[in-house]
Amino acid sequence: MPKSILKARAQAKASAAVAAGQSRVSRLRGSIDMPFLMLTIVLVAIGLVMLLSASYPSAYYDLKGNTDGDPFYYFTRQGAIALAGIAVMLVVSLLNYQGLKGLAMPILVLAFLLMLAVQVPGLGVESGGATRWLRYPVRWQPSELGKIALIIFFAARLSNRDRRRPLRFRRNTAPGRFGNFLERIGFFELIPYVIVLAAMIGLLYLQPHMSASIQMVVIAAAILFAGGISLGWFVGGGVLVGGALAVLIFGMGYSSDRITTWLNPWDDALGLGMQTVQSLLAVGSGGLTGLGLGNGRQKFLYLPEAQNDFIFAIVCEELGLIGACLILALFALLIIRGYWLALHARDKFGSLVIVGITTLFAFQVFANVAVVTNLFPVTGISMPFFSYGGTALLIQMAEMGLILGISRQTKVT
Repeated sequence: MPKSILKARAQAKASAAVAAGQSRVSRLRGSIDMPFLMLTIVLVAIGLVMLLSASYPSAYYDLKGNTDGDPFYYFTRQGAIALAGIAVMLVVSLLNYQGLKGLAMPILVLAFLLMLAVQVPGLGVESGGATRWLRYPVRWQPSELGKIALIIFFAARLSNRDRRRPLRFRRNTAPGRFGNFLERIGFFELIPYVIVLAAMIGLLYLQPHMSASIQMVVIAAAILFAGGISLGWFVGGGVLVGGALAVLIFGMGYSSDRITTWLNPWDDALGLGMQTVQSLLAVGSGGLTGLGLGNGRQKFLYLPEAQNDFIFAIVCEELGLIGACLILALFALLIIRGYWLALHARDKFGSLVIVGITTLFAFQVFANVAVVTNLFPVTGISMPFFSYGGTALLIQMAEMGLILGISRQTKVT
């Protein structure tokens, strides 16, 4: 073959390789999804405004001795975390998420160790009969890291599902035939996921942390379903998990009390049912258009934790049904956009990561609203972007950054 032809072919291959490399670089450095970014920033901004309105009475009166009477105590701290969170979100969005795939196991092990560390005297912090927080470097809940670790581990493993070699057993024996049957229905494939999830829930049971346990189950179910696990396992798993949760609920004194209070909060309106009763009063008094921003009454030491888990009750009271529905519509748009990005992700790993984060986010919003309206018993699940809590907000912003990072490699159509 003439040298000129060989040279031309070599040049063509080199040009193709360069073009492919440039194409890959362009995908890695593509623009982030602007609708998702703007919805996130708008919700954070609205959340800060509502936090200021909901928190200034309790901060001013300072019954717990935490704020020194500064009415802007919660707002200034949450605002600083929000600004830091936006910076974290943008930095995380610049990273190539593919690197997390190889770090799935180390991140999971780290989360396990930190969740176990809360039981160590001097490291863990006890509050309200539960030990869920670490003292260092600031007070925070390792279970928040556990959720994202679970998402990454499940997504990384399921993304390699097609490469898994099926187990083979001898067909001329009864145990072998039974083993092949279990392999066909996917039993052996599920074992690693069940072990990891059970270990997570076991650590949360020691704390105890019922709401985080429920969120872990929801995350696992969503990713496994999106990953193609047979629907039959969800039916059987739903019955099993439902029974296990019932045992956990009635096996934990504080949880069983919450169930009793949920069924009829008015029986103890000044005790265990106070939060629910005052929340319902706030929601009902808001009416259609609300009392006006800042004009709510229940936050004046009537509704406990108005700046935390029950902040949405203040939203309903001050902005009314219309304002509350508009905020929920913004959350719905963010969630829908998240699932859209999952459908258009570059690979299965990215898609499953988005599914896990978005489902967790959606469940938190739904569960918080359900608690505020007494559709669910009090669970301790906060409202994303709205409830006071620096660590939770920072991790939520990092999760949003991870979704934005995946969107950089999404082919927009």
